Amino acid sequence: MSMDIKIIKTTQPKQKPDQHKLGFGTYFTDHMFIMNYTEGLGWHDPRIVPYAPIALDPSAMVLHYGQAIFEGLKAYNTADGKILLFRPDMNMARVNVSNERLCIPEIDEAFAVKAIKSLVKVDSDWIPTAEGTSLYIRPFIIATDAHLGVRPSHTYQFLIILSPVGAYYPEGLNPVKIYVEDKYVRAVKGGIGFAKTPGNYAASIKAQMCAQEKNYTQVLWLDGIEKKYIEEVGTMNVFFKIDGVVVTPEINGSILAGVTRNSTIKLLKSWGVPISERKLSIQEVYEAHAAGKLEEAFGTGTAAVISPIGELNWDEKIITINNGEIGKISAKIYDTITGIQSGKIPDTMGWTLEV
Repeated sequence: MSMDIKIIKTTQPKQKPDQHKLGFGTYFTDHMFIMNYTEGLGWHDPRIVPYAPIALDPSAMVLHYGQAIFEGLKAYNTADGKILLFRPDMNMARVNVSNERLCIPEIDEAFAVKAIKSLVKVDSDWIPTAEGTSLYIRPFIIATDAHLGVRPSHTYQFLIILSPVGAYYPEGLNPVKIYVEDKYVRAVKGGIGFAKTPGNYAASIKAQMCAQEKNYTQVLWLDGIEKKYIEEVGTMNVFFKIDGVVVTPEINGSILAGVTRNSTIKLLKSWGVPISERKLSIQEVYEAHAAGKLEEAFGTGTAAVISPIGELNWDEKIITINNGEIGKISAKIYDTITGIQSGKIPDTMGWTLEV
């Protein structure tokens, strides 16, 4: 795709927030990227414009039938003044995996990366520099046909917005408490669990609210059929170190193939740490804990990077993992990935892209 991206700069730049009090997903930069799709014409009119509300017909299909996908990645400032993206090619490839499942037209992945780079350049002064902060990048596609009727839309918008962020979880790198959900179901094989689409997250909200009422940060989902096998945490893939082997649920069609998950597996293999992608029951995890073989557990995701798990509650049976402290593997993975992302350590994996 050889389209030029039109840039219209804002005449009313916003006041930037205190980068030590960013939270996550609260503030948004001065500009956004928009590109349209029209059946018969394809993707067209890519542009960067001032951040503002978008106009949608009340009958826009995304509002009624949920035909939408999204992604999440980050940009980082380095000490020597560079701006780095972390594996954006994987995120854009995953966009098309989600697009195919939701019957949304394929995007040009290289052009989408170009659009991200262009937008980040325009709003580069929004990238925070405080320790642990970054610029979160949210690409998304929505169906825009003004039509009531269940079918794929004939028109779409592809947008990218940016948000300066701090830690996703209030606990930061301290271990989080996770509630094992065995009542509600998020996804099943053959559904949309492997796609990054809003419906998956809408399905998770009720369980997450119930968990938070019990003072738990997030939900660990079990499979939707037997409610026996571990799938993922609401916003993260999940790993357990059992008797020297790091185990993570296999990609089975109902969980997301996370970029940080993939990066973690590649790092563990490069370090010679035994890693197994397989079915893992919650019963096995509890039995490993009872036998003193559950050494540590952690989640992986773009937002939090690595989030150690210090406590699990399954059917009111509570276990504490690694004395509620961060484990050695969790810490090493976190330090390595964030070190690569920030340019503090050499990128021997070829994962970063300079803006």
